[in-house]
Amino acid sequence: METNKKLRCPMGVPAGIIVSLIGLAGTIGHIVQFEPMGLAASIALLLIGAPFVRVTLMVHAANDRLDALEEKLKSK
Repeated sequence: METNKKLRCPMGVPAGIIVSLIGLAGTIGHIVQFEPMGLAASIALLLIGAPFVRVTLMVHAANDRLDALEEKLKSK
């Protein structure tokens, strides 16, 4: 039988990827049109989105490790 795992919120990773892609597309578009203020906002989105994905994945990995440790302690 399958063991029921805790449900993790999966929206952090896709949201971070979408923000990064929007920032990248905006950066390219604002460079072509030479709009410095829009370029700054697009670069900011790009710099926020990429680390957000990494942090979200690290949190999920840490939670999985904690769950494994809890199961190990329960079995003893």
